[in-house]
Amino acid sequence: MSFTDQIAELAKAKAKIAQAEAKLASDRVSALAKLPAEYGYSSLNDFIKALKSAAGKAGKGKKAAKAPKAAKAPKAAKAGKRTRAKITPELKQQVVAAVQSGQSGAEIAAAFGISLPSVQNIKKEAGLVKARGNSGDTSAPAASEAPSA
Repeated sequence: MSFTDQIAELAKAKAKIAQAEAKLASDRVSALAKLPAEYGYSSLNDFIKALKSAAGKAGKGKKAAKAPKAAKAPKAAKAGKRTRAKITPELKQQVVAAVQSGQSGAEIAAAFGISLPSVQNIKKEAGLVKARGNSGDTSAPAASEAPSA
């Protein structure tokens, strides 16, 4: 089969599909036009009103009664925008006193209404936090100072 024969065959197939689509559209219009009579309505307008009623719309310009919504569990109140805590020198002294009395950072944060990182920053500023990685223990010799055997 040559290239031109294939093109001609494709054109015929497209024409056949277009013809089938046109027939389908015509049949659909015909079937839709028969629907009111098939369901026992004398006019298209009566049928449309019945469809709208079944779909929950009472008619043109009128609002249909809505079905009552199921009761939902009450939502928690939104926190809204959080306000920034003012860290005053007095508050810092109270936090330091609480740390020295043995309270945990989380307990202090909750008690004074500040964040845990703020508590940590106050502790660091007051010198109550050990430096990371340096335990301060110098009794063990460093690896480079290990005695040779």
